[in-house]
Amino acid sequence: MTKIAVLGAGSWGTVLGSMLADKGNDVILYGNNEAVNQEINEHHTNEHYMKDWRVNETVTATEDLNKALENAEVVLFVLPTQAVRIVAKQAGQILAKSGRKPLIVTATKGIEPGSKKLISEILTEEIYPEDEDLIVAISGPSHAESVAQKDLTAISCASTSKKNAEKVQEMLSNDYFRLYTNSDLIGVEVAGAVKNVIAIAAGILVGKKYGDDAKAALMTRGLAEITRLGVNYFGADPMTFSGLSGIGDLIVTCTSVNSRNWRCGKQLGEGKSLDYVLQNMGQVVEGATTVKAVHELCEEKQIDMPISEAIYRVLYENSNVDDEIKQMMGRSPKQEIRL
Repeated sequence: MTKIAVLGAGSWGTVLGSMLADKGNDVILYGNNEAVNQEINEHHTNEHYMKDWRVNETVTATEDLNKALENAEVVLFVLPTQAVRIVAKQAGQILAKSGRKPLIVTATKGIEPGSKKLISEILTEEIYPEDEDLIVAISGPSHAESVAQKDLTAISCASTSKKNAEKVQEMLSNDYFRLYTNSDLIGVEVAGAVKNVIAIAAGILVGKKYGDDAKAALMTRGLAEITRLGVNYFGADPMTFSGLSGIGDLIVTCTSVNSRNWRCGKQLGEGKSLDYVLQNMGQVVEGATTVKAVHELCEEKQIDMPISEAIYRVLYENSNVDDEIKQMMGRSPKQEIRL
């Protein structure tokens, strides 16, 4: 039996924790909402995030990070991007005192504004400055709601260490959830983060009543932007963006009503304000944070990402959606295949 600490008691943390417990692991969830923790411990449900679904009864939840990390062999981060560094710093201090070095796995998809760092870079910096091989990222076309219903799912599992990627692959794989290893940790994370920005754009098109042609064009050109950023700035393998964590995750996030980023965009396209949408979403919209970091990178490195930049202006500069669409369609002619 492996002791696994899942940091984050939202939809994904709860589902992954329950799934790991189903395989006989000793799982403890860490979250800062006392009511959610109490509900998990007493009723084995998490109605705020996962309605009409039961958590494995062996899973426990706590607000005590020390307790969660005690004797953990694997630590799984499933936190919003803006919370990762804060919790990672605390976890790093706790683990340094204990002298233990558990495997760190991240399911968070984002880029930190300001530092422009990926989640694995934050975790390395705060927990294992000299042990990047102990960081593994999982990412791909998946929604917690679908995995909870045991829908057939396949995702990527990436690390600079083949051995550790394979360890997580074995730990999480079951008869409905399949993982493929990938050595391109950076590329997998870039794809997982920036597709959320494109998903907001996809939702906007639906909110504006555009059809299938527009959605197909948006996803295809969005993939070009993601690849351009991943290869030219982060040094990722371009083939990664044709895989599960690239085009696979982009498709599901840009087309599913389970996607918070898509739902955010749809409401924006219908004329609702960003403040209204975020206040009523009930969960974090990662693309709204990641787009800030993407904007900073575009300005700093002169990277051509017109869709992402348009979304930034709509979200944070009060730009009109119709004006942005008109401007994008009127851009000077470009060659399609380019980095």
